[in-house]
Amino acid sequence: MRIDLHAHSTASDGTDTPAELVRNAAAAGLDVVALTDHDTTRGYAEAIAALPEGLTLVTGAELSCRIDGVSLHMLAYLFDPEEPALLAERELVRDDRVPRAQGMVAKLNALGVPVTWEQVRRIAGEGSVGRPHVATALVELGVVASVSDAFTQDWLADGGRAYVEKHETDPFEAIRLVKAAGGVTVFAHPAAAKRGRTVPESAIAEMAAAGLDGIEVDHMDHDEDTRARLRGLAKELGLLATGSSDYHGSRKTCLLGENVTDPEVYGEITRRATGAFPVPGTGGA
Repeated sequence: MRIDLHAHSTASDGTDTPAELVRNAAAAGLDVVALTDHDTTRGYAEAIAALPEGLTLVTGAELSCRIDGVSLHMLAYLFDPEEPALLAERELVRDDRVPRAQGMVAKLNALGVPVTWEQVRRIAGEGSVGRPHVATALVELGVVASVSDAFTQDWLADGGRAYVEKHETDPFEAIRLVKAAGGVTVFAHPAAAKRGRTVPESAIAEMAAAGLDGIEVDHMDHDEDTRARLRGLAKELGLLATGSSDYHGSRKTCLLGENVTDPEVYGEITRRATGAFPVPGTGGA
């Protein structure tokens, strides 16, 4: 089985619609793909309706969190999307995205960059607006060569010249909320240092003690030495070790299935989840 547990659609900051995402996942030879848009479940219905035969969809989300001033992302799988407390927290985070993006536009304008809110809103479309949309605007204007080049201290990285904070959930609260909604939690790309500051291993140990299920080990932002270190940490803490592409369509260079999750780990995730179940494809439109 080929299992990719981290992919984004136009419901947040990917460039594939949810329907295109699942069709592309099947074409890439995946057996399982997770839809993990940022702080939203809005893409579920379209993805399920288009799900090709032979492909299983894992519903999820990537939750925006912060601890001790460091931003991090928590992958949540197979939770009940209507559970009131987790729904309210996702909406709180999502609603703060617009003023945050507008603040980044204002900072860029002050730096002499002629980006406009209308441009960013056009790029985001119906998705939850975020930094990658602002980064894409910088690419369109020729300020940077690629989206990843915008995530530096010169521009949009944490603490960068045009960075603006947003509401982010305490990761221990995120773990509690996801668990209460029947879901499973995996710390996304925990050692992606080029994105900004990362949390220490001691904090990961504390999260493990609080119920964290796993860490994302095989990821494009982790080199081989980092993967080996994280795999050892996962074993030491009794955490599941996952792998995934973090696919964003054309917004990033990674491909669906570039990194994958061991079938036994996937099986354990599905066994632990009680809020929702993987959706088998039946040949969608």
